[in-house]
Amino acid sequence: MDRKLTAREYVFLSSMLFGLFFGAGNLIFPVHMGQQAGSAVWPAVAGFCLTGVGLPLLGIAAMGISRSDGLFELGCLVGKKYSYFFTCLLYLTIGPLFAIPRTATVSFSVGVLPLLPQEHAKLTLCVFSALFFLVVLYFSLRPSGILTWVGKILNPLFLLFLGILTVTALLRPMGAVNASEPVGNYAAMSFFQGFLDGYNTLDALASLAFGIVLINAIRELGVRSPKAISASTVKSGVFSCLLMAGIYCMLAVVGAQSRTVYGICADGGEGLYRIGTHYFGTFGGVLLGVTVTFACLKTAIGLITSCASTFTELFPKSLSYKAYTVVFCLFSFCVANFGLSRIIQLSLPVLMFLYPLTITLILLSLAGGWFGYDRRVFVAVTVPTALAAALDFLNSLPEGAKAFLHADALLAPAGRALPFFSIGMGWVVPACLGLAVGLALHFADKTHA
Repeated sequence: MDRKLTAREYVFLSSMLFGLFFGAGNLIFPVHMGQQAGSAVWPAVAGFCLTGVGLPLLGIAAMGISRSDGLFELGCLVGKKYSYFFTCLLYLTIGPLFAIPRTATVSFSVGVLPLLPQEHAKLTLCVFSALFFLVVLYFSLRPSGILTWVGKILNPLFLLFLGILTVTALLRPMGAVNASEPVGNYAAMSFFQGFLDGYNTLDALASLAFGIVLINAIRELGVRSPKAISASTVKSGVFSCLLMAGIYCMLAVVGAQSRTVYGICADGGEGLYRIGTHYFGTFGGVLLGVTVTFACLKTAIGLITSCASTFTELFPKSLSYKAYTVVFCLFSFCVANFGLSRIIQLSLPVLMFLYPLTITLILLSLAGGWFGYDRRVFVAVTVPTALAAALDFLNSLPEGAKAFLHADALLAPAGRALPFFSIGMGWVVPACLGLAVGLALHFADKTHA
């Protein structure tokens, strides 16, 4: 029989869940979104929280309900070959392709770049990112108590400083939220643009990669049945998700207010620094930069070790853990030197492809008991979703890349045939049609049985 978790145990699980998810992207994207959304900030925040808070919670619950012992096993519900592809792409995305380089560039944008002449930015980024990844490599190869020290001391200090900063900004606003008109897609579809902005946190992807950590912690506390595990997961996630949603709301509003003074910054890292120095001077900016850098170091070390361990397990006859660690650090260093804005731009097409596959896998895993986790249902949904998401991928590429690939030959008819394609959600109707086909096949077999 499952034991009931105590309030103290739920606090422990909630803090662990928050620590797993809250990283560099959770700070910078709400600020930048707020600056662009202006008076339309609240619909944007609602959409952002749906993908940045709701989906990660559902992802962990899906891991518990489906009884999967990791992302690869969850992906095998579609097929083993597909799971290799999906697992590798997901870990590369939350690893050396985007998330790990972003930890270095966010640290640089918040803590170093504002103090430098613009002409030295590229050289200084190269030096800073080299030092950053040397530290990451050192501690990734030599597990140490520094992660515990950073997690227990610096993260709370950072959250304390962030709380003081945002509360101060809300009590002494730079300007009114409704003083600035929304720009770009925020003017016509603020909610859906916020929904897509939530992709940038990478938290729904991370929930599938690291959800097993929380589930194992719940199991170690004496909870065994999938139903009880999923219930404990949701309960322990309520506090952490409410905390994240609260932080997102405050950062987005503060970002919208800051636009009246600073306009729209190049990225959220620059915006966050400007807000910090506005209220607390140079000291506030330096303190923010130092704490963000240490928090990002912890995140980068955790991601490097997770990615290296995963690829070693998936491909045991390939490289060693140490070799993967070195390769991922070197690759991340190279990507980091593209700069934060460029990394965000490059990541968008990949996220437009990967997130629909993640969303459908999460939802199917949650509802899998209804159709007995029939593989035909998973395949029937995943195939059309992947094809439509590939079109969203093409549509999100820079104009030069689309012209080189002659993508308009596919995108023009897709825009006419696929509902919601213009807002980056052309996969929704194909996924629903695939679900109808898969369920029809499943229940037709049950009728004839």
